[in-house]
Amino acid sequence: MAREKRVTGMKKIAALLISLGPELSAKVLKLLPDDDIEIISAEVANTTLVEAGFREQVLDEMMQMYEAKGYMLEGGVRYAREVLDRAVGPAKSAEIMRKLTEANAVKPFRFAKKVEPRQLAGVISEEHPQTIALIISYLESDQAAAVLSQLPPELRPYVARRIATMERVSPEVLAELETVLASKFDSFSNYDFAVAGGIKSLVNILNRVDRATEKMIFEQLDRDDPPLAEEIRKRLFVFEDVIMLDDGAIQRVIREIDSKDLALALKGAGAEVSQRIYKNMSKRAAEMLREDLEFMGPIRLRDVEEAQARIVAVIRKLDEAGEIVIARGGEDAIIV
Repeated sequence: MAREKRVTGMKKIAALLISLGPELSAKVLKLLPDDDIEIISAEVANTTLVEAGFREQVLDEMMQMYEAKGYMLEGGVRYAREVLDRAVGPAKSAEIMRKLTEANAVKPFRFAKKVEPRQLAGVISEEHPQTIALIISYLESDQAAAVLSQLPPELRPYVARRIATMERVSPEVLAELETVLASKFDSFSNYDFAVAGGIKSLVNILNRVDRATEKMIFEQLDRDDPPLAEEIRKRLFVFEDVIMLDDGAIQRVIREIDSKDLALALKGAGAEVSQRIYKNMSKRAAEMLREDLEFMGPIRLRDVEEAQARIVAVIRKLDEAGEIVIARGGEDAIIV
């Protein structure tokens, strides 16, 4: 499964405010809670350029959401869906309604966003690992990674495992837990949102933690739940992520993999991945690889995926051996 590439909601908000200009943006910000203003302002400050195509996409999406909300106020959810079905088709209508529902839902533990990770970790570290996992699952990935890294080393793997295996939590349990935690920070809000965690949540966090924390978590998971550890590894780095490696690392990987596996893997890869591979081969080797692909003919998807998995396994092995480095957590640089 490829790593999710969707633009975050916060980046869309920043792009929208920049597109509206300073006067209108200021009026919008005045209507928001202080916590949101700080977070959004930071995102705006870190956004140096909004491409024209992305700006149009964000503005279109905002107008669709605005119109859909208007339909809901006129005649309820069913009426809004019916109008949207006729206007943009069932598929687009369903997507707009989903986004509108998500926009109206408020995540629990919002008060924790302003808490420094070390302080938050100190407060929750005495809780049961399942409780800690639930709290971390509702944080943004960057903050969740920082909090996980600040927990006692022996606790991190147990919390990570519970994040990956968590599915649903009853609103009652969630509300009770939030009340207890909020009281420790002298703040409380009651929300009704009941889905958290999962492997995808843990992968997002592990992509941002430091290497020592990741290694410790996997060592414990390998002992406690090997199948789960392997599933997480598969999602942590996928074949398409080879473009994240520098040229030296790609050349090192090419030397370690079977040429037949490389041809099979590229059969199902995008142009960007293929170009990075060709760039790091000799002219003759690249020509031979192109010829192999040209004369290969139809290939089963399963064969392509298996070849890509074997190459990913080699990349992970080289990474673990320190011969290449997959950058993550803001601390690693890719080296050979």
